[in-house]
Amino acid sequence: MRARGALISAGSIAAFALFFHRLGSKAPDWFVWVYIVASLVTFAAYGLDKRSARRGTWRVAESNLLLLGLVGGWPGGLTAQQLLRHKTRKPSFLWRFWVTVALNLGALAWLGAGAPIPPGPW
Repeated sequence: MRARGALISAGSIAAFALFFHRLGSKAPDWFVWVYIVASLVTFAAYGLDKRSARRGTWRVAESNLLLLGLVGGWPGGLTAQQLLRHKTRKPSFLWRFWVTVALNLGALAWLGAGAPIPPGPW
């Protein structure tokens, strides 16, 4: 089961990289940085939630983990699921997580098809 999860994760991140590659020069630098920062924050949030679960203390809300993934942090969430072995056995969370991944990749595909990307706030 773990090998299958790792394969799905690798395939999803490869699809993500392919979409980003397809965007090519259409994507401004800030767009790439949003994904990098969101992924790091999401990975840290999963780590904090895992630590809190072990200690029996305050947990990160699943809705927050899903929102972080939806705004671009899903590669970090997916990596955390595999490396930290966290949130991998709860079907009600996993199906919602994969919906956020599909929505995010769908948005990237839409952008890659020629939708305009805003220049950014800075």
